[in-house]
Amino acid sequence: MPANKPVVESRAAVASVAIAPLAVAACVALGACAAPPLMPYSTDTPPLVLAPASEAGVQDGRARFREIYCAVLEARGRGLPDYRPCEEALTHIGVEPASTGRPVDLGPSKRRLIAAVVPGIGYECFESWLDPPGTVAQHVRQFGYDALRLKVDALSGTENNARQIRDAIMAMPLDAGAPRLVLIGYSKGAPDILEAVVTYPEIRSRIAAVVSAAGSIGGSALANDAEQYQADLLRYFPGATCGSGDGGAVASLRPAARKAWLARNPLPRELRYYSLVTFPQPERISSILSSSYDKLSRIDPRNDSQVIFYDQVVPGSILLGYLNADHWAVAVPVKRTQALIASMFVTQNAYPREALLEALLRIVDEDLETRPR
Repeated sequence: MPANKPVVESRAAVASVAIAPLAVAACVALGACAAPPLMPYSTDTPPLVLAPASEAGVQDGRARFREIYCAVLEARGRGLPDYRPCEEALTHIGVEPASTGRPVDLGPSKRRLIAAVVPGIGYECFESWLDPPGTVAQHVRQFGYDALRLKVDALSGTENNARQIRDAIMAMPLDAGAPRLVLIGYSKGAPDILEAVVTYPEIRSRIAAVVSAAGSIGGSALANDAEQYQADLLRYFPGATCGSGDGGAVASLRPAARKAWLARNPLPRELRYYSLVTFPQPERISSILSSSYDKLSRIDPRNDSQVIFYDQVVPGSILLGYLNADHWAVAVPVKRTQALIASMFVTQNAYPREALLEALLRIVDEDLETRPR
């Protein structure tokens, strides 16, 4: 046993150094370490109702998405990282529509869609530590698609980031023909995108579709007890280059702010919207996120550790599916680059993201082909 002691001590030392900033990220990003109440009493709210998605103009596209996602997973198999069988990658919720039975085209894309991802709160602060491998973009490029990330402030509010999205889109070369840009908003990136398409009509003709992936569409109650100075601690993450921005990130994620914005701002009808919701089985929550999951469970246990499942759906969108993944697993590949930390703390981070993005682009491709804008 003594021969193993230096190894054990080395692992513990590495973990103690790395877990401190990771714990800060888990704690302050959406107030997981703050005290109750999660939903304070307030009369400053638009009239609200919790109703079935179909009553909010949401179309149920789960059957076709399941067919496409399952076909991609089966065809690519274990050749892709973090493979899961289809039944483990998706969560069955209620009664799904019957399968369409239509064949799935896994050949080259005709429309050559470009996925432009807008990340969530704090991403720029820990991106260099995370050092994402870029395999998702490499994978979809094999089939004529492309993927890139739109840079937005890590700690600014939605108005500021919407302007940055607008500027980035207008600076892109305008291709002839149908628009190819699929804006994918992860977490806070989703309301950033919605604010952009509402505020800046000049970008709409360049956009093929808008997707919310684990988006904070209705906000998160965890933000109610958080303060911006806590999120600002992410600036001290190892290697962080992010600034404080306008200091509005946390306030823009509070449910009252998000729902009031939705009430005041009807979404442009000429765009197509899709929603991918993270709805993990409880055992799929990483250990470091269990406290925020438990806290949000005081309102509803059907959450991904940051956002309740019904607050992730864009009104009037096509609901594509419920992913059996927690909030980080769907988009933040800790396990890929920080294996030791993942094994101890971010324990449920493995998810087939390459297959997911391919399936997402394929269903948007197919939908735009059969139902042109």
